[in-house]
Amino acid sequence: MINASNLSKKYGNNTVLNIEQLNIPKGQSFGLVGNNGAGKTTFFSLLLDLIKPSSGQITSKDILVNNSEDWKPFTSAFIDESFLIGYLTPEEYFYFIGELRGQNKADVDNLLAQFEDFFHGEILNQKKYLRDLSKGNQKKAGIVAALIGNPEVIILDEPFANLDPTTQIRLKSIIKNLAETQGVTVLISSHDLLHVTDVCERIVVLEKGEVVKDLATSAATLKELEAHFAGNETLVNEAN
Repeated sequence: MINASNLSKKYGNNTVLNIEQLNIPKGQSFGLVGNNGAGKTTFFSLLLDLIKPSSGQITSKDILVNNSEDWKPFTSAFIDESFLIGYLTPEEYFYFIGELRGQNKADVDNLLAQFEDFFHGEILNQKKYLRDLSKGNQKKAGIVAALIGNPEVIILDEPFANLDPTTQIRLKSIIKNLAETQGVTVLISSHDLLHVTDVCERIVVLEKGEVVKDLATSAATLKELEAHFAGNETLVNEAN
């Protein structure tokens, strides 16, 4: 469904992303991990046409994303708080996104009703603007807004950050349901190796903009990732 081919992004002489080939099939829960500056957000920004590639291309359902907007109706994302409209209340924001995605108020209300536990009574009917919510509650609003309109592709950058443990657990259940039950292609970047191995069936590790690992998630994946980032991979491999 999503294909990156000879994809690179440079700023001056600094190459921040260089992916020869990466294919993400429909309905896959896909995790992207790496240290700061590894290229995770750059990849997502290219996929959302927020920046242009220096070379190569990225397509979604065979649509070249930087040449057409035909991918937008089936794609949604929450990267950070800049995706929100701070002077709106959560309700106003949800209805605005719904209108953009061809959903009426009843459609949006029906969706929001499914996330009462996730909101935990802290988002709706609070008479607060989005800008006045905590970072965690802003993230909750942004994530649920990304689900409006039945998108086929959902992109979430660091979705577990700033969330309390109960909300993290609920979010993991939401993500699993999207991919396993609804066939949504979910792309997640995260620094939290435990959470990403819990929810993603495939994990790619980026280092200095390049793919260094591409793993089908198994019971051994978390230890392999921990060893990789701890620099102890050789010892682990010898033990096996």
